[in-house]
Amino acid sequence: MTIIDAHSHLGDILYPGGGRLIGRLGVVKERVFDPARISELGLHKDIFGLGRLGYEWMPDIITRAERARNFTATYENFRRSMDECGISYSVALPVPPHVTFDDLAPVAEKDPGVIAFTGVDYSPGVDSIAKLAADVENGARGLKLHPIIQNISLTSEATMSAVEAFSAYGLPVLFHCGVSSYYLGAEKRKEHPAYGEIEYALELLKAFPAVNFIAGHSGLFKVEDLLRLLTGCKNLWVESSFQSVAMVRRLLDTFGTERVLFGSDWPYGNRPPALAIVRSLCKGDKGLERRLLCDNAAELLGIKI
Repeated sequence: MTIIDAHSHLGDILYPGGGRLIGRLGVVKERVFDPARISELGLHKDIFGLGRLGYEWMPDIITRAERARNFTATYENFRRSMDECGISYSVALPVPPHVTFDDLAPVAEKDPGVIAFTGVDYSPGVDSIAKLAADVENGARGLKLHPIIQNISLTSEATMSAVEAFSAYGLPVLFHCGVSSYYLGAEKRKEHPAYGEIEYALELLKAFPAVNFIAGHSGLFKVEDLLRLLTGCKNLWVESSFQSVAMVRRLLDTFGTERVLFGSDWPYGNRPPALAIVRSLCKGDKGLERRLLCDNAAELLGIKI
């Protein structure tokens, strides 16, 4: 079966010049305590809300482990993970200015299994609208917004203008959805975790009803808010990374089988447990499995299978 991972990353998305990481060889993960790995072993089953509490009780430990994963995002590791899991295509998402479409495009040109998106570069002096146009001309297959790392809300004037311009291309827009943190100590000033709240997404979706949006991670631990606020948004697809079997079932029941996508958020998430969640949910129903792992993303991204 063709499998499409709708959410993954190449390069260091946290620091300037992060694209240089892509070509490095022999990179291994730093040995740190990784609570996310424990959650993956349980397929992210959030028993009595203990998963959420764990993230609230030890945020710096969680962030340190996430950062260790981030620094493994080389093409060598990316492709190895795809091959080991039988992934046919993987969407590679930039976070400008640290990783840009220009960093991803050479990889996508060399490897047709890499689907490169573009992102908004909010840096002073950058004509972000012109850059989006150039990236689409050069093969970008969608737009990524990360309000927390980029430290600008989904409802900012700059973001709204960029999405309005990008809407002309008929390509999907994937936005980080859910409250999360990526920096430690004094560097926390670089981020604004509350920009991941679902209310921002609701305003964006309502402003552009003709744009097809993808909610990355389906809101993480804010998934209940997503289910409450975004159910009526017909221009929204949801993506499965970090959600449990039971929660992906609720997403299916709410949004329908045609608007749920498989995603891993590699390297922040490992692909084997992400796949196991979908397959456990499908219980041998190959039609449903194919829709979640392949058909929905193929239709949205225009991939001919």
